[in-house]
Amino acid sequence: MTGAGTSGSRAADDELARRVAELVAAHPAVVRLDGGIFGAVATYLPGHRLVGVRVDEHGGPVEVAVVLSLAAPIPEVVAQLRARVAAVAGGRPVDVTVSDVVAGPDPQGGPVAPVEIGP
Repeated sequence: MTGAGTSGSRAADDELARRVAELVAAHPAVVRLDGGIFGAVATYLPGHRLVGVRVDEHGGPVEVAVVLSLAAPIPEVVAQLRARVAAVAGGRPVDVTVSDVVAGPDPQGGPVAPVEIGP
């Protein structure tokens, strides 16, 4: 999980983690961000923990873990998520992990609708 670093780089990493979370969660096939196995994909922010995004404080990869809807082809969604994150990651590698998939009604009670895939 993201931890120590210089305060300037830490603030930039925290902002990057927030931005990545927003971009990923906004994709229509993403049901939710996920902590991955043992909840290890997370960033500690002031006052809370951002689950589903980890930004390496030494310039390493940006890691994202998600639960996806099966209403869209998983490889296409992963490629789109990787491209969204890469656009703001400043040249860092991007790792996307699909922690789980949801088929049928979403856990919030609504149906999972087909998702339009496009740029």
